Parts: sequence; structure tokens; C-alpha cells
Amino acid sequence: MKRIFYLGLIGLALFEVMNVYFIMPMPGSQRMNSLDFAYFLYSYRWYIRIFFGLLVIYSARATFQNTKRKWIPIIAMLPVLGIIYLFNFVMIADHMFEQPKVLTFKSQKENVLSDSSMVVAVENNGQVKAYPIQFIVYHHQVRDVVGGKPMMITYCSVCRTGRVFEPKVKGELENFRLVGMDHFNAMFEDATTKSWWRQATGEAVTGKLKGEALPEVESFQIRVDKLFEQYPHALVMQPDEVSKINYDSSRRFETGKSRSKLTGTDSLSWKDKSWVVGIDIGGESKAYDWNLLKAKHIINDKIGVKKLVLVLSADEQSFIAFENPFDAAEFTVRNDTLFAGEATYDFSGHDFSRAANQLKIVKSYQEFWHSWRTFHPQTKRYE
Repeated sequence: MKRIFYLGLIGLALFEVMNVYFIMPMPGSQRMNSLDFAYFLYSYRWYIRIFFGLLVIYSARATFQNTKRKWIPIIAMLPVLGIIYLFNFVMIADHMFEQPKVLTFKSQKENVLSDSSMVVAVENNGQVKAYPIQFIVYHHQVRDVVGGKPMMITYCSVCRTGRVFEPKVKGELENFRLVGMDHFNAMFEDATTKSWWRQATGEAVTGKLKGEALPEVESFQIRVDKLFEQYPHALVMQPDEVSKINYDSSRRFETGKSRSKLTGTDSLSWKDKSWVVGIDIGGESKAYDWNLLKAKHIINDKIGVKKLVLVLSADEQSFIAFENPFDAAEFTVRNDTLFAGEATYDFSGHDFSRAANQLKIVKSYQEFWHSWRTFHPQTKRYE
């Protein structure tokens, strides 16, 4: 009976550790292809807990009766109870990183953020809203409505990936919670089927809805001052008072000065934590080295049959990519004005001579090189 008692305790402790180990950034866990096993453990967690719990309950009386030092089994139970508490009430992703309690937005006149703050911005139906990176790196998810459309603004600091999705599954609005990570990328769980969704791609990677994808909303990364220059009526998210203590107030992550092993930046090119701008067109993808982009400020290139231009603002933080509609002309940039032949455009792609004429924006993402190559394994490198 003693063996059964201690087997039950060990089984409970190991299970609680394993149930979290595979979906949190622990040594070695994020480099394994263990997602389906992690989901199995999570899906059957109560059956496993009940099994080992019954072993403990079944053998407890006999164990205490046949043990001279009654404190030994009690001492053995204490670390197990501690592990259960730690891995179920402390190390839970959506408890560690909570969504904002109240969403507050301010216009340019009332905005309290620094002009140099970086935001992930969305434009829809004439409305522009922006979400500061220093806030959303903590929240991981912000639910909002932009121009009448429900949106899910997401960010993973370990991958440096900002993505915006419509929170719709098969046409129906869905709620999501942060559940953990896989290959260093945040994962969300939908409330209905409990499937797990990858933040970098919006794809359900395990569960009943595996293979489904959330509709992505076009977004862009830009400095606050540049945002208001291009969109004077934009609204910027302000700090949530409840979460304020958790924000990156020094903006070390945002500016690439973090020294964290998970979120720090490598200043060299093509290292795991180097910055790249990733672009995917029609299933073909390419990564552009951030250091090279800073040196050139503009890159004319082609992905598949699509000609494109990638531009970095003079502020060396805001960037944007457009399709190049000209057969022969390439773009140049000066003071954030784009030139192609006789045509000139502002940084948002609007033609100065014909305001209604706008360059077609190409989705482009700043992220860590390890993230882009993991989720775009066939990517090419621009060199």
C-alpha cells in the first residue's frame, strides 16, 4: 500500500509538471515536436488526476497505519500540493498575462504616449486605431472593434510577432484565452472546442479544428508621431490602470534593448534573435535583414511574379511594403517621400498628385529570425 501511495503522489507531481512543461518556455520544451502529446495531456488532465488521486486516497489509510513516523507521508504530500498549486494557479498563461480590464483610446491632442512609441495599427471602414507594443507585449491579446468589425490584436514577445485577426471561427464570433506556447510562439484556446491556435499564423494547430485559420486583418507597425502624421484622426490605446505595473515602461523590448534570453535582441544579422521583416505572397516567402534595411532604407525586390518595395522611415522604426505597379521603374525614397518615375507618394502610399490613387500595401511583419524561419520553413533570404 505504501508503494501505491507514493506512486500516486509521484504520478500527480510528474503529471502537473508535464502538463505545463510542454507549453511553457522551459529548458528544451520549445524545441520538441510535442504539441499533440501536450494537447493529449491537457485534454485528459482530469482523468489522469483522478486516477493518481484515487491511488493516493485508496492507500492513504493503510500507509499512515503502517508508518511509525506519521510525519513522513505528510512531508511527502507537501511538495506535491505545492506543485499542484504552482502549476495550476501561478504558472497559468492567462493568469500571468491578462487582457486589459478597460480599453481607453485618446486622440492626438489627449494622447499621453511618447511620439517615439511603436504601435500596431489597424485601419477599417475609415477608422484607425493603434495598440502600443509596450502594452500588448504584456496582454498578448486585446479584443476591440475597429470600424464596426470585431478584432483580436495579438502579440508574442518571444517571437516579436504582431498579428491582428477577426475572432471568428466558421463565421461565428469566438472567445480565446492564452493557453501557452509552442516553438516559442503564443497559443490561444477557443472557448467552444478547446482547440489550440498559433498566434503567428492564426491557424488551429491541434484539437477538433486543426487546420482551420482565423481571418487575418491587415495591420502595420509605425511610430506614434508617424501615425498621427499619416492619420490625424487616429486613436491610440492608453495604459490600463490595473495592468500598469506589468508594462514595459522603459520600452526595452520595443527598442531592442532587452537582455532577456527569451525576448532580447541580437544586434548581428541572421541570428536567432536578429530582427527581420518577413513577407509572404501567394505561399512564397522571403526575409529581409533589419540591419540591411536600416542601411538602405528602401529595397526593391520581387517575390514570385510580384514586384514590391519595402521602405523604412527616416525614424528607423516605422516600415511598410507596397506592390510596385510599374514595369520598369524602381522606387527611391527621400524624407519619407517615395519616387517612381514621375510619380510621388507619401509614406502610406498615397499619390501626391492624385489622392485617390494609392499603392497596394503588402503585408509585412517585423519579427525574430528564428520565428519567421520556423513558421515559413521554405523562406528565402534577401541578401
